[in-house]
Amino acid sequence: MNAPISSFPPGALADTTAARVAIAPACGRLSLRARGDLAPLEAALGLALPGRIGQRAQGGTVQGGAIQTMRLGPDEWILQAPEAEVAGILAACAALHASHPHSLVDVSGREVTLLVSGPRAAELLSIGCPRDIDSVAVGEGRRTLFDGATVVLWRDAPDAFRMDVWNSFVPHLADLLVTGCRELAAETV
Repeated sequence: MNAPISSFPPGALADTTAARVAIAPACGRLSLRARGDLAPLEAALGLALPGRIGQRAQGGTVQGGAIQTMRLGPDEWILQAPEAEVAGILAACAALHASHPHSLVDVSGREVTLLVSGPRAAELLSIGCPRDIDSVAVGEGRRTLFDGATVVLWRDAPDAFRMDVWNSFVPHLADLLVTGCRELAAETV
């Protein structure tokens, strides 16, 4: 497993009447690339891999499960799980490699998750995201851009999002979100 390198402790960065921006606790992340018959991988993971780009699924059989996955591309998924489960997931899928070639890489140390929630969360995200935030349905997500940086956006509720950001972009994007959060809260309606 990758050693955590993040120097971004979890906790709130801004909390206003418009929105809240926070850093989420660390989690295990795995990048999966696979083609063809996915049934063996799905059995090892204990969940059906989403079939449509942006679609999400949750489940898991490794050490009790709590795996979340999203399809990012035609043959690409991102998996999130508790850090303690990463080794078990890697082992379960490694046993399939000879019969079902695939790539499963631990990228846990690569990203930080920013949490954006509140009544104006979607509006706040629109300050840096060219995508129509309202077009991302609750329970889905997308790989997109935020102020030029590639991010993975998860929509957990109408007013709650997770944005996975590479470590090197976190200071810049977090500052933009905190500034935007405060500006939205300062507006007179």
